[in-house]
Amino acid sequence: MGKVLLVIGDAAEVLDTFYPLFRIREDGHTVHVTAPAKRKYALVLHERPEGWDITRETPGYHLDADLAFKDVRAEEYHGLVISGGRAPEYLRYDPDLMRIVRSFFYRDLPVACVCHGIEILAAAGVIRGRTVTTVAKCQFDAEGAEATYVDQPVVVAGNLVTARTWHDNAAFMREFMKLLNKAAPVS
Repeated sequence: MGKVLLVIGDAAEVLDTFYPLFRIREDGHTVHVTAPAKRKYALVLHERPEGWDITRETPGYHLDADLAFKDVRAEEYHGLVISGGRAPEYLRYDPDLMRIVRSFFYRDLPVACVCHGIEILAAAGVIRGRTVTTVAKCQFDAEGAEATYVDQPVVVAGNLVTARTWHDNAAFMREFMKLLNKAAPVS
């Protein structure tokens, strides 16, 4: 059975978080939620009301983190999922999270990243030369990290699977599960 880390923080997007959490568990893998500290986090909902140019954020569910970033032993895990929302804006400054992210790329293990999660990958310096997708307003983050941005539901680039928003969850998780189930088959 594989073990997967799910990265969150306050203001992580509800559907960017819960869909992967349950989908990965559905295939029999263990998911540990990791965040800056081991505590309860407030997730948010993002929707774009009719006539708006940007998303509106409203409170969502809460989720407990199983582990603080500093306590993660990345070598014990087979996959990594980085949730979106506003959380990546501050999570990208955490040196322990950068260590974790780089470990998965160094070991060429499956990484899934949706929406603003690309800000974490850009900060970690792991997307240079790759083609990625993300929410359109993070195009500059991707390109600033020397990745090629494309506007499509999902992109697979080696061990990395990226998606724009929670609207792309079905295609996003379908591709990630192919990589994860190959890297860590469930018995």
